Amino acid sequence: MALPQLILIPGRLNDGDLFRDQLAALGDVCRPVVADVTRGRSFAELAATVLDLGEDRFALAGFSFGGIVAMEVARQAPERLTHLALMDTVMMPDTPEALAARRATASMVERSVRFHGFGDQIAAAYLAPRHRGDEAIVGRIREMTERLGKDVFVRQSRLERQDNRAALSELTCPVSVACGAEDSVTPPAQHEEMAALIPNATLTIIPDAGHMTPLEQPGAVTALLRDLLARS
Repeated sequence: MALPQLILIPGRLNDGDLFRDQLAALGDVCRPVVADVTRGRSFAELAATVLDLGEDRFALAGFSFGGIVAMEVARQAPERLTHLALMDTVMMPDTPEALAARRATASMVERSVRFHGFGDQIAAAYLAPRHRGDEAIVGRIREMTERLGKDVFVRQSRLERQDNRAALSELTCPVSVACGAEDSVTPPAQHEEMAALIPNATLTIIPDAGHMTPLEQPGAVTALLRDLLARS
């Protein structure tokens, strides 16, 4: 019997290198593949590209921005999901103020001559204190942002986030909800609410991690995905 397909969806300004450790460690339990969510004019369009990549039924894991895409996949085709992981993400819709602020930043970046990508200020917000000076982690994030560049940042930042609570509450597949214990971008309390809403969800708060859990605690994320895939 063929191993199940697992589609991994990276976050904003992330590519497949976000999941490098998981790709290397999960090959005995699944066939992992990373979705490209750098193009598309809406989360619905991005979800459609994931569904095109997927087999008739597949497991899905989304991180941050990728988690929002994964929720849209669950809205469009819940019957195709065997398992779902939602990591360091948000289920709530944009407020008008949040959307306006993000789009204003996107317009400013679009007009800029030089794209600064992942700087020290962002690192302080996205990483746990113990990882902010870790050049291996910071370097990998900077390399991803430089590879993808400002056009991808602008395109992804302008997308409007929908209210995904109804779709999540109707899921029947096993679900893992997880985030870093020190995630200040999408805090643990938001994930507690998310897990409480989903019928078959487990909640994992990962110690010594901020927002970038696949990089900050790769072993914990791999273990979470292995455990999820073992659930029936």
